[in-house]
Amino acid sequence: MRIFKRVLLGGLVLALCVVVGFRLAAGLRESQALNAMLPEAGRLIETTTGRIYVEEAGPRDGPVLLFAHGTAAWSGLWRPTLTEMGERGWRAMAFDMPPFGFSDHAPDGDYRRQVQAQRILALIEALETRPVLVAHSVGAGPGVEAVMLSPEAFAGLVVVDGAIGLNGHERGGSLPFILRGRVLREAAVALTMTNPLLTGHFLRGLIHVKEAVTPDIVTILTRPFAREGTTRAYAQWLPSLLVPPVGARSTRPEAYRALEVPTVYIWGMEDTVTPLSQGQELTALTPGAQLITLPGVGHIPQIEDRVAFSLALTRALGLIAPDVAK
Repeated sequence: MRIFKRVLLGGLVLALCVVVGFRLAAGLRESQALNAMLPEAGRLIETTTGRIYVEEAGPRDGPVLLFAHGTAAWSGLWRPTLTEMGERGWRAMAFDMPPFGFSDHAPDGDYRRQVQAQRILALIEALETRPVLVAHSVGAGPGVEAVMLSPEAFAGLVVVDGAIGLNGHERGGSLPFILRGRVLREAAVALTMTNPLLTGHFLRGLIHVKEAVTPDIVTILTRPFAREGTTRAYAQWLPSLLVPPVGARSTRPEAYRALEVPTVYIWGMEDTVTPLSQGQELTALTPGAQLITLPGVGHIPQIEDRVAFSLALTRALGLIAPDVAK
C-alpha cells in the first residue's frame, strides 16, 4: 500500500510538473508585442470594438467576400482562397476573430457569441461594405449571429461546416469545475491549444484527409503563438466554446425560419466534428437555402481539397449573387 501511494503521489507530482512546465514555456514563448509581429500581408482596421486584423486580395472595387475562420485559426489560413477569389474579381477579405491571430484581444476578456457578432458588424461598418459572409466552423456561430442581428448589412451568407450548436440554449451547461479557475484553465490551454508540439496532432483529429496537415499549414497556424498574452486570451475565450450561448439567436430554429438573407451551406460529407446531418437540418430550416456537399472531405474543406472547395464556393456565390459571381 505504501508503494502504491508513493507511485500515485509521484505520478501526480510528475503530471503537475509537466503542466506547470508547459505554462512556463508558453509564457517564455509569448514574448512579442502585436505591432512587432504583424504579418506584412495584412493590416489592422480600427473599429468601435477594437482593431481587427484583415488580409485581402482582388480589386478594391470588387464585390466583397468576408471570410471568418474557425477555432485557433486566423486569416492566413484563407490565403489561397483569397488569392483565387481575388483573381475572379472579388474583393476577398479574411479577418481574425479575437482572440485568435492578430486582432486586438478583448480588454474585458468577453468573447461570447453575441459580442463576437458585434465585432463583425463593427468591422463591416468600418469597411463601409455589404459583404457576402463566408463563415467556417466555430466562426459560423458569431457570423450567423451577426447576420441575424443586422440582415441588411449582408449581401449573402455561406456557412462552411458550421459549429452552430442548434438548440444549445435548451441544454445550457457550465464549465467543468476544473476549468473554472483562471490558473488551471490557462495551464490546460498551454498544454493543448497553444502548444505548438500538438498543433498538427489536433488538426489531424479534426479532418478526414490527414495528409492535408502539411508542415506549411502547421507553421501558419502556430505563427501567432509568439504573441504576448496568447494563452491568457485563449483561456478567456474557452468558455464560449464549451458553454452553449444561451442568449444567442443563432441556436434557435425559429431564427433560421425567419432568415431572409440568401444562404448556402457547404459541408464535408466525412465531417465528424459537425456531422452532415447538422448541415441538412440547418438547410431545411432556412427558407430558400441550398446545401452543397463535398464527398471525401471532412471538417476543413478549404485545406483538405482546395479545388473542390473552390468549385463549391463558386457555385454557392452563383446561387447567392448570380449577377456578380465569376
